[in-house]
Amino acid sequence: MKISILTSGNSRGSNFLAIYEYFKKNNIDINIEYVIVTEATAPIVSLAKERDIEIVYYSNKNIKLNLFLIETFRNNPVDLIVLAGFMRKLTPIFFESITTPLINIHPSLLPKFGGKGMYGMHVHQAVFEAGETKSGATVHYVNQNYDEGEIIMQKECDISFCASPDEVGREVLKIEHEIYPLAIMSINRSGDLRSPTFVGN
Repeated sequence: MKISILTSGNSRGSNFLAIYEYFKKNNIDINIEYVIVTEATAPIVSLAKERDIEIVYYSNKNIKLNLFLIETFRNNPVDLIVLAGFMRKLTPIFFESITTPLINIHPSLLPKFGGKGMYGMHVHQAVFEAGETKSGATVHYVNQNYDEGEIIMQKECDISFCASPDEVGREVLKIEHEIYPLAIMSINRSGDLRSPTFVGN
């Protein structure tokens, strides 16, 4: 299976690295063909270049991002598009034009703490302020509504000992790194996994 990683902003690339290293360590025949970035200085750029993975840079800001993505995926087809820190809104014309499955990872146990504006530390802040004792991560298909695509895989973690949103984020990130490559492998095996999978603690 060929996949591409789609990110935006100043992406750290930690999920990209977790996916890449898992496939390499376990000799899995899933290839990251290229990484799409919107900021040339994002840390993920150097991580990809060090591993000889092509960078596709959204450099022509005169072309709307969704149109750029449509052209990129049409000219460089892959089997799966993997969002990793992608913070932009994909428009209806994108979904009408691209039939390749898209997946995303969200830092909570959806449907809790999802929706518009719920990303990154905003999620962990809300989870912490709600007094939750458990959080986790969810891999889901992407549709036109924030965090409403079908769930592929979830795993929870204990956060009862966390004293801040930052601590919650650190625990959840461990789960993200664990389940994202597993979810991709599940899709690869099944062709199109449509029933939720829950990974034990």
